[in-house]
Order: sequence, then structure tokens, then C-alpha cells
Amino acid sequence: MAKRQNEFHSIQDLMKDVIKDNKLTKGMHQLSVNDAWGKLMGKGVVSYTNSVTLNGKTLIVNLKSSVLREELSYGKAKIVKLMNEELGEELISKLILS
Repeated sequence: MAKRQNEFHSIQDLMKDVIKDNKLTKGMHQLSVNDAWGKLMGKGVVSYTNSVTLNGKTLIVNLKSSVLREELSYGKAKIVKLMNEELGEELISKLILS
């Protein structure tokens, strides 16, 4: 039988441990990236977005509109910076718009 620990832990710390122990970090990062994209880009850009995928440290965004792709390509560095700020950690180093 497991020995009971008398230490108190916050639910946030416990959830981080569960996520780490079960190797769910990658999936949680993907969900966070999708939420951040929707929040930062707004409904207009999201309506022209097919998919947002985090592959390593590369964010791959598949867009329906070539015009929107061209417009967003001018601000890639700013998008990466804003996304990382929204996520609270340096998850993204490169942005690919396709």
C-alpha cells in the first residue's frame, strides 16, 4: 500500500505532474497553440484558417486565402512573439504559412 504524503499540493501542480508523467505535454501544447491562435488572430483570420499545427518548435498554419497568407507573411516575427507571450513560454521559434 502506498504511503500517504502529508504535503499539500495545488491542483495546478498535480495536473502538471499528471501531464508530464503520462507524456501528454505535446497534446496540451497543441491545444494551447490553437486557443492562442484564435484569441490573437480574431474571427476573421480564424475563418480562413484550415489548421494550426505545432511540429517541434515550428508553427505550421494552413490558410484558405493566398491574399491573407501574403499579408500575414509580413508580420511573421511579430506573430511568433505574440504567440509565445500568449502561451507564456518559448514554444514557437518559426512560423510557416501554407
